[in-house]
Amino acid sequence: MMAVAGELALAALAAILLAWLLALVLSHFLPLLLNPKAPRGSFGWPLVGETLRFLAPHSSNTLGGFLEDHCARYGRVFKSHLFCTPTVVSCDQDLNHFILQNEERLFQCSYPRPIHGILGKSSMLVVLGEDHKRLRNLALALALVTSTKLKPGYLGDIEKIALHVVGSWRQDGGGGRVVAFCEEARKFAFSVIVKQVLGLSPEDPVTARILEDFLAFMKGLISFPLYIPGTPYAKAVQARERISSTVKGIIEERRSPGSCKKGDFLDVLLSSNELSDDEKVSFVLDSLLGGYETTSLLISMVVYFLGQSAEDLDLVKREHDSIRSNKGKEESLTSEDYKKMEYTQHVINEALRCGNIVKFVHRKALKDVRYKEYLIPSGWKVLPVFSAVHLNPSLHGNAQHFQPCRWEGSSQGTSKRFTPFGGGPRLCPGSELAKVEAAFFLHHLVLNYRWRIDGDDIPMAYPYVEFQRGLPIEIEPICHES
Repeated sequence: MMAVAGELALAALAAILLAWLLALVLSHFLPLLLNPKAPRGSFGWPLVGETLRFLAPHSSNTLGGFLEDHCARYGRVFKSHLFCTPTVVSCDQDLNHFILQNEERLFQCSYPRPIHGILGKSSMLVVLGEDHKRLRNLALALALVTSTKLKPGYLGDIEKIALHVVGSWRQDGGGGRVVAFCEEARKFAFSVIVKQVLGLSPEDPVTARILEDFLAFMKGLISFPLYIPGTPYAKAVQARERISSTVKGIIEERRSPGSCKKGDFLDVLLSSNELSDDEKVSFVLDSLLGGYETTSLLISMVVYFLGQSAEDLDLVKREHDSIRSNKGKEESLTSEDYKKMEYTQHVINEALRCGNIVKFVHRKALKDVRYKEYLIPSGWKVLPVFSAVHLNPSLHGNAQHFQPCRWEGSSQGTSKRFTPFGGGPRLCPGSELAKVEAAFFLHHLVLNYRWRIDGDDIPMAYPYVEFQRGLPIEIEPICHES
């Protein structure tokens, strides 16, 4: 009797397993049958689809094998199954522009759910509709963004921190020293954003504590979403909680009687009655994230590409020598000096185009969308791939080569062909801020050091971008005549 019962239980279990597998297969391939007019493409395996191939690491100044193969087979717009969802992938500049400009009308931000667990439900990166519009309007009105008008105090903070970081290399050993440049760029970018947002100096113990937690936060932001103690994802969630607690402590301190205003981003934020305290904490975290990751990577990209091109490095150095020759030895840089850094801007734009710090963004179709000959079915994920446009040889001649001169007399900085900071209502509000920081840091770097890349480290897309070895550079101080 027990043997029969055991056999029946095994049979039932097998039936359940078979039904689950059948449902899995049907749910995976059913969108193909229901949407025959969607772009051509392939779906890959059930559940995982083609996600692993799409996310396979590759040099960030290339498309990677997946996109090269699919564009060759299906064209620059194709369907796939990515992040457990039927997806339309766009490598087309016009469709990308159309998607970004129709935010909340035809398409909606749609990051994978695990990212919400790290960023928090109030993050401007994941909130939708009116909530996002409200937060973005506030961001545009706040001091962090208005500082891009190049206020003297803001520029002075950037320059002091740049001098502090660059000067520490000379103090710590001088010529022939190898510096892990990505770490130094992170140190600089984080110190600037923490000063602007929270009024903290690089030497403040709280700054070091936030940075340590922030590094754990960043490592888990794009990791396998498994909340088990010790995994990068779990560490990131815990790090966010610690950062939130630290920020709440700073907010309470600012609100205490007798507390002095510092004129920073947090003071302006606290004066607003539009946000709850949790939203204000999320707003601070978003600002730290935006001001840290993009800026530090941009500076690393600039140093990497200039390290490959002696001619461009010489042109940049001449430009900054000219600016410095018209100033006193200790005189600070101004907004007028920044406007003179024309070739530096070409270098920054080209580093953004070649380096592709942001490869793509996540969107979802809110309804069936017809665009030219394509049908994008309602509910499908849509991925506008910026790197595919930046590296398209029909749009950018010799696309995989670093050529800052291509930007001379060009208006591509505001065109569909160049979207390093996204576009539409979700265009990064701190994009100009990142460029100012990169230009000021580069000014003091090229005037004080020669450098060469130590080894063959290259920027890799995972899809987030990083240098595997941290971009080690060998530096040699330039001796200035008294």
